[in-house]
Amino acid sequence: MKNYKIIVEKHSDGYVAYPLGIKGVIVGQGDTYEEALMNVTSAIKFHVETFGDDVIDIDPPIIEAFIAEAGV
Repeated sequence: MKNYKIIVEKHSDGYVAYPLGIKGVIVGQGDTYEEALMNVTSAIKFHVETFGDDVIDIDPPIIEAFIAEAGV
């Protein structure tokens, strides 16, 4: 089992989740945080099974991920 860093965004109409370090577009969504996380986990599994380990673009691996806000 591999672990991936997942970004989960809360929007007015639900949650959107996507992984870091994987080639291609992978998105999960849901009405709750847990549902979005479950959906993106399923999407990652399907993506890797379909396209192989070459889609994993974590070299060097992501150790931590941060969310920052900057005014422009």
